[in-house]
Amino acid sequence: MTIPSLFQDEAARRREFPVTDGKVFLAHAAVSPLPLRVSEAIRAYSKACETGDQEAVLPPAFLAETRELAARLLGADRDEVALVGPTSLGLSLVANGLACEPGDNVVCYADDYPSNVYPWMTLARRGVEVRSIRPAELGRIELGDVLREVDARTRLVSLASCHFVAGWRPDLSAIGRELQSRGVRFCVDGIQTLGAFPFEVEGVDFVAADAHKWLLGPCGAGLLYVRRSVQDELWPTVYGWHNLRCPDFVAQPELSFRPDARRYEAGTANLLELVGMRAALELLLEVGIEAIGREVLRKRRFLGARLQEGGMEILGGADTPEAHAGGILSFRPPRGDPAALHQRLTASGILTSLRTDRQQRQFIRLSPHFYNSDEELDRCIKAVLAG
Repeated sequence: MTIPSLFQDEAARRREFPVTDGKVFLAHAAVSPLPLRVSEAIRAYSKACETGDQEAVLPPAFLAETRELAARLLGADRDEVALVGPTSLGLSLVANGLACEPGDNVVCYADDYPSNVYPWMTLARRGVEVRSIRPAELGRIELGDVLREVDARTRLVSLASCHFVAGWRPDLSAIGRELQSRGVRFCVDGIQTLGAFPFEVEGVDFVAADAHKWLLGPCGAGLLYVRRSVQDELWPTVYGWHNLRCPDFVAQPELSFRPDARRYEAGTANLLELVGMRAALELLLEVGIEAIGREVLRKRRFLGARLQEGGMEILGGADTPEAHAGGILSFRPPRGDPAALHQRLTASGILTSLRTDRQQRQFIRLSPHFYNSDEELDRCIKAVLAG
């Protein structure tokens, strides 16, 4: 499948992405619908499990191959990827396994999605200071904003690869290089870009992401990237038969972890969801992540220009530099109730998200994926401006 071929055959597009038959789905930054091949893979596996061992019905190399696909999307090595489930779990594994002493500090952003705030806040009970970045605008984090909070006692900085409301992508490479030069570990919540844009782990030590947004996979399946050189620093905080050596399922007198990122996978894999995630990874890699990123940005430009022409207030403006623009575009009408507009859009089959900032301002968040057609975007714009 390629993006041009997809839009040349509307019947095929609707077949591959069943949600497009009657609906305009522009909420991939929330919880995405499943493409046909993903749901078919889950159904086929589930059916096979009716008459056999749930593990044995899969090829022996299934987990290794799935790990390899995830590593390709990250630009990482297979032994740096753990298949651990939700983003919250991955980030919590980093927070709980990080070696910290009283008086150390970690830096995050209090207005990030809570999954990338709460795990760091819990470190306060260990005497660790939790500092929040203070950008000039919501989500618009620049290198200087980060460095203002970093000092000789900073152990780690954690950022989102894209802010979940503002849609701003920080320059992770520049931030990572600077933190690396200071000996500060760098953690990234990658859920709002992985699957939509190319990812570069150079300078990043940890990445967590669930499959249910831009990856077009099922809820609960996900991954944790841990740079090989820091795996001995990040102590596993969940334990079981899978991540510790136990020949013939006999517990050993000493703890001996697996020599790679599987040390963070304590027990039996969530195979039903991983089957779906694997099918989604194969789909995205087939289309090409670079092509997907270009198409997502094109759609964002299209929506931003039309909404601006219609007088909508766009969070962060419509002219965000493409190097910092994510797949998210949030707006609000200059007059009227965003919640009421969101309800009208939903009633007309146009699915978006309603989000609220700390000042209780509400925004309608649009997050189109590569398979959304221009006709669908046009339908959304007309419905917004008609309100």
